[in-house]
Amino acid sequence: MSREASRIEEDSTHSAKGHFEAARIWGWCNLGLGLPAVVLGAVAGVSALKAMPILAGVLAILGSALTAALTFLKPSDRVSGHHMAGTRFNSLKNRARFFREVELPQETDPKRLTRALRTLAKERDELNQLSPEIPRPAFVRARQGILAGESSYAADRPEPAAAREPS
Repeated sequence: MSREASRIEEDSTHSAKGHFEAARIWGWCNLGLGLPAVVLGAVAGVSALKAMPILAGVLAILGSALTAALTFLKPSDRVSGHHMAGTRFNSLKNRARFFREVELPQETDPKRLTRALRTLAKERDELNQLSPEIPRPAFVRARQGILAGESSYAADRPEPAAAREPS
């Protein structure tokens, strides 16, 4: 049971980190398309007022293209979806860790433990089905961050030998 809870915890850690990376990427996409669209629209308007119709037309077309890309890709919706999925996976990770570290050692009823573990596994499966797909670059960045220790707790690191020895 402990190993399965650890698997759920690990899956959830990777999924949460992947979704947060995806939200970050889509956030930059939203900013990268939206900000130039606004600036181009404003400059096109000024150009039109200054009797520069060709420049105004080109800028208006570019601004419209960026706005169309924003409308089609909906990066702000993707940011929200990935962020929500990441927080849900984080919540599941925390509950799986609590189950493994606190409930499992204390609970004596195997049926209750099995039921709790099945609930965690079922939630993981449902989250995987309902969550948006994590883009490959976000997955790679998430994995690199996890390997670098970005998702580990100081409380879980082994204490240095000097800290364990009585003084």
